[in-house]
Amino acid sequence: MGLLERFEDSLDRLVNGAFARAFKAEVQPVELASALQREVDDRAAVIDRDRTVIPNVFLIELSEHDYKRLAVFKDALQTELCTLVSEYAGSQRYTLMGTVAVSLAQDGDLETGIFRVRSEARAEVRGASTNAVTTTARLEVGGMSYPLVRAVTRLGRGSDSDIRVEDPGASRNHCEIVLGTPVILRDLKSTNGTMVNGARVTEAALEDGAAVQIGATVLVYRIG
Repeated sequence: MGLLERFEDSLDRLVNGAFARAFKAEVQPVELASALQREVDDRAAVIDRDRTVIPNVFLIELSEHDYKRLAVFKDALQTELCTLVSEYAGSQRYTLMGTVAVSLAQDGDLETGIFRVRSEARAEVRGASTNAVTTTARLEVGGMSYPLVRAVTRLGRGSDSDIRVEDPGASRNHCEIVLGTPVILRDLKSTNGTMVNGARVTEAALEDGAAVQIGATVLVYRIG
């Protein structure tokens, strides 16, 4: 049984057969699943011989009519679509930069039966993080805060980094932040360089609100 067939079978079991009866016309769930597979293949980017990166965050925009019909099963459908993308990525040996997320949204400009898929590869940043407000020096990205509790904090793609940035543009040891007066960021001879407020730097003092860019990932330095 292929991925699309398993997707339909799994979703049908979740809603006790009601799904198949409800969608005799308009946008079919399997059309969305097929479109996600195409989006993944079309956006796949070869980084090196061992990594082909694909999008992991997807937004499916639907007409008002289709959205209202699908919204009844929205949570189940989004979960199944996430599973489908993850399994497809595994079968094709694609690299995901972070957790797969699929969201359905309404677009009043679309006609019934027409939908649009938007996607992006969103890097996952890992480290000791917190949602709490803190007065310590920290980096913020994606709604999370990463306190700078070491004298020297190393950032990069390597597993030994203090803050791991899963971005194809990041080097294993990309840059480091040294606490002091002022706080200093140093590039560690990274392949693609480190940007601070849009300018490539080898070393720079960080002020509150400074944007540190590693590959396509932007982390904001905060203090106070």
